[in-house]
Amino acid sequence: MGVGRFVYTPILPLMHAGAGLSAADGANLATANYIGYLLGALVGILAPAVVRSRALLRTSLVVLTGTLAAMPATHDTAVWFALRLLAGVASALIFVIAVSSLLSHLREYPAHLPGWAFGGVGAGIALSGLLVLLLRPVADWRTAWWASAALAAVLSAASWKLRPETPPTTPQAIQAAEATQVTQAAEATQAAEAIQADQAARATTVTAAAVDDSRGPRTHRWFTALFASYTLEGIGYIIAGTFLVAAIEQSSPGPLGGGAWVLVGLAAVPSSALWARLGRRWSRPDLLLAALVVQAVGIALPALIGGAPAALVSAVLFGATFIGVSTLALATGAHLEFPRSVALLTAGYSVGQILGPLVVAPLLHHGYQQALILAASVVLVAAVAAAVLRIGFPHHMVVVRATAPVRQPAPTESAADAGSRR
Repeated sequence: MGVGRFVYTPILPLMHAGAGLSAADGANLATANYIGYLLGALVGILAPAVVRSRALLRTSLVVLTGTLAAMPATHDTAVWFALRLLAGVASALIFVIAVSSLLSHLREYPAHLPGWAFGGVGAGIALSGLLVLLLRPVADWRTAWWASAALAAVLSAASWKLRPETPPTTPQAIQAAEATQVTQAAEATQAAEAIQADQAARATTVTAAAVDDSRGPRTHRWFTALFASYTLEGIGYIIAGTFLVAAIEQSSPGPLGGGAWVLVGLAAVPSSALWARLGRRWSRPDLLLAALVVQAVGIALPALIGGAPAALVSAVLFGATFIGVSTLALATGAHLEFPRSVALLTAGYSVGQILGPLVVAPLLHHGYQQALILAASVVLVAAVAAAVLRIGFPHHMVVVRATAPVRQPAPTESAADAGSRR
C-alpha cells in the first residue's frame, strides 16, 4: 500500500520531463488518488463485513498492482486520473483489512507491535523512492512505473496469505465487532494512524456500564480546536507529501529529491510506535503542538534555504511527524469522548487531503517553492489551533469507551492495559 499510494511522488518529476504532464494535471492526479482513498474507506464503513474478506484483500492487491503497471500504457490524462482513483480505492481497502487483521490477531500482544507493523507504509515509501532513484540514470518514467508495479507484485505475494479478522461467533462479539469495524474503517484515511488511535482508546477508557457519559464534561470547544487543527494538517501535509520531491529537484537537479523521499520513508517506519511511546510521558496536546511545529519547519526548509542539507533535514522532519500527528490527533479525539470523534476527524482530514493539491494548483505555474511555503503556513495555523486545544485541556477526565457497551469488564483489561497507558 505504501508503494501503490506514494510512488507517484518520486515519479512526478519524471512525468513532467518525459510525459509532458503539466503542474496542474499533476495536482489533479494527486487529488484523484485521495478521492479514491476516501471512497475506499467509505466502503469499509458502509459494509463492515469487507474487513473479513480475504478475496477482497487479494483482489485489491491485484488491482493496485495493475494500476501501477497500466500507467505507462497511455498519455491520456483522463485515463491516468481513473487509474489513480482506482489505486486510491484499492489502497484504502487494503489498509482497512490490514487494520482489522492486526487488531484481531495481535490483541494479546504488546501494543507497540501493531504500530511497528504500520511502519510498513514508511517502508513502502522508502523502497519505492529508492527504486525510482536507482532507475533515473538509466530509465524513463514508463520504466519507473513498471518497476514499481513489479515491486508491488512481490509485496503482494508476501501479503497473499494474510489472515483477515476472524468472524465473531457470539452475539456479544458480533455487536462489538460491528462497532469497532466502523471505527477501523473510518481510520483508514491515513496509514499507520488507525492502530494507535484504537490502542489509545482501549488503554485510556472504561466501560460504558461503569460510567454514564452524560455526566462527563462538555468537550465541544476542545474538539472544535482539534478538528480545525487536524483538517488543516490534512491540507498542509498532503501538499508536501505530493510535491516535496519535485520542489527539491527544481532547485537542486539530480538525485537529491529522490534521496530525500527515501529518507521520508525511513523516518516514517518507527514514527507511529515512537510517538505513541512519547504519549505515555507527555500530554498529547503538547506533543501534537510540537509535532506540527516541527513538521512546518521541515516543509518550509527546501523553499526557504535550499541545498542538500536543508532537503535532507526536511525529509527526516516530515517523515518523522506526519504519521505522529495522526496518531496523536485521533488518540486525543478518543480521549475527549466526543461522539463519533474518529469518523469526524477522519472526514476533515480526508477533505483536507483532497483540497490540498487543488488549493496550490494556481501557484504551481511559478514553481513548487510557493506551494511548500503555503503548506508550511497552513501547518503552522494547525499548530495555533493545537495551542488553543491545550488551554484547560481535561487531561484527567474519565472517558467512555467508544465501542459497544460491555456488561462486565473483561478480566484481561487490567494490569496489561495499565502498563500500556498513554
